[in-house]
Amino acid sequence: MPEQELASPASAKPPAGENLLEVSGLQKHFPIRQGIVFQRQIGAVHAVDGIDFSVRAGESLGLVGESGCGKSTTGRLITRLLEPTAGSIVFDGEDITHKPVAKMREARRHLQMIFQDPYSSLNPRHTVGTIIETPMKLNGINPPQGHKRRAQELLETVGLNPEHYNRYPNEFSGGQRQRIGIARALALRPKLIVADEPVSALDVSIQAQVVNLLQDLQREFGIAFVFIAHDLAVVRHFSERVAVMYLGKIVEVADRETLYTRPRHPYTHALLSAVPEADPDSTERRERIRLAGDVPSPIDPPSGCRFRTRCWKAQDKCATDEPPLVRLRANPEGHLTACHFPEEPTVEARGEDIVLDPALAALEKSPTDRSS
Repeated sequence: MPEQELASPASAKPPAGENLLEVSGLQKHFPIRQGIVFQRQIGAVHAVDGIDFSVRAGESLGLVGESGCGKSTTGRLITRLLEPTAGSIVFDGEDITHKPVAKMREARRHLQMIFQDPYSSLNPRHTVGTIIETPMKLNGINPPQGHKRRAQELLETVGLNPEHYNRYPNEFSGGQRQRIGIARALALRPKLIVADEPVSALDVSIQAQVVNLLQDLQREFGIAFVFIAHDLAVVRHFSERVAVMYLGKIVEVADRETLYTRPRHPYTHALLSAVPEADPDSTERRERIRLAGDVPSPIDPPSGCRFRTRCWKAQDKCATDEPPLVRLRANPEGHLTACHFPEEPTVEARGEDIVLDPALAALEKSPTDRSS
């Protein structure tokens, strides 16, 4: 029998603390049109389809899931780089969902983004100094020490030489370019940074350095993060809470340790079972869950529970009723699950076996190296 639901979808908020970001019922549907002269809409891609979550001031929330689940679209909706189809985005107490683009500048002073590709996110015709100074100039911020000195201080903060101020992006490695992007995001002293797969394009050893750098900056400046990634090991290293997405929906939210050791949603359990282990001999101790079939098309998502077409626990109810994101009877406060037939709370994902890549694990125990 399914567990009794004890909370409503509105409870998808942390139990305590001040919410800096609140997302409710957020949707983004990309229309599919047919015709050349006279176009008509024949469908829509349901990239994000009604999600709720919040982020406290100074907190790091990880957003994970397979490619195409809507993670990056969610990040662009939060920063209003994409216009939402429905729902609301409240940032720092202000509803910015439909705020005119011309009036978004003030909000963007406190809401910045680090992009996935450090090669395409920096203008190759601008020097590093210009890239970092431009946000300050556009927002009318005049540091007492001047724009140049402030840009050089930011370069030093992210582990680069201040003398690189006059260089161009093509003179830097991928990891160094990503540090430049981080410096640009820090230029306006933001309250929240949306990091969209910030290390996926980097070598493993550089990934560890950049993740540790972000952690240092979070502690130093009290910045909140929405950390988007598909690598669960990196997310565990960085995020305090984790939200799992599948086909445009959030299916589970919990604090890091709870989600990695006691997942309730079958999809979360399957994701965790695929994380590499440090000890090859431990493979026999943990069952590898292989999901059947492919991810359904977001153009025509399944009825009811969207995961049911690949779920080994699916029953008739899953095809007719969409499970809400709620706290179940055995879940601790703040642990939300969207499943009619959740995993037993005694089933653990063997958190001790879920580890970082060896390079990440080594740096997790050592001071941050900012030299690369």
